[in-house]
Amino acid sequence: MHKQILDQLIKDRADKRAVALATNLVTGEEVVLYPSGAPKNELEQQVNIALREDRARTVETAEGEVFINVFNPPLRLLIAGAVHIAQPLARMAALTGYDVTIIDPRRAFATADRFPGVTLLSEWPDAGVAALQPDARTAIVTLTHDPKLDDAALHTALNSDSFYIGCLGSKKTHAARLERLRMAGFDEAALARIHGPVGLAIGAKSPAEIAVSILAQLTATLRGGAVS
Repeated sequence: MHKQILDQLIKDRADKRAVALATNLVTGEEVVLYPSGAPKNELEQQVNIALREDRARTVETAEGEVFINVFNPPLRLLIAGAVHIAQPLARMAALTGYDVTIIDPRRAFATADRFPGVTLLSEWPDAGVAALQPDARTAIVTLTHDPKLDDAALHTALNSDSFYIGCLGSKKTHAARLERLRMAGFDEAALARIHGPVGLAIGAKSPAEIAVSILAQLTATLRGGAVS
């Protein structure tokens, strides 16, 4: 590997930027490629797929076989609300490879005793989410039931590239939430990104069961599985 390419990969990793290294197995030529919203050729399309699936692959091109090695930034989960459901959700998400951050200005809730080893931000959710610059490797879940906190997080989340947005609350609560967001100027395409009520419909009751349902839905969204 050429030093220039290695230096670029190291920089992209430090910047938490998704990147792939495409190596032609016939010529040995290497090129650094990034996700493309409008792929110009088959290789760029295959790079998009490899990055989305988070898995290396070998593809056939007109110039011969090309090996695509994936260097994705860590998955992140931003949780607005240091409530009881956030405790098992944070632990489960960490076990599945997410960097978890709890955002809650209520310092009595967001404590190291309740969330050992988890990054805590005592910011207002809109500022906290914005400061973390959510990208396509970021999931955002709101859990407070308080519109002042949840809606603040959603305003920022809906203007980001986050791959998953979920909100705790009943169907009635969610309908009211959507109406507030419409009044704030968000269109139906934006609102369709929100999973609400959050989680798969598995009959979850306890905080741990609800956390399982949320993480399952989040995983299905990330991996392209069917969700309901």
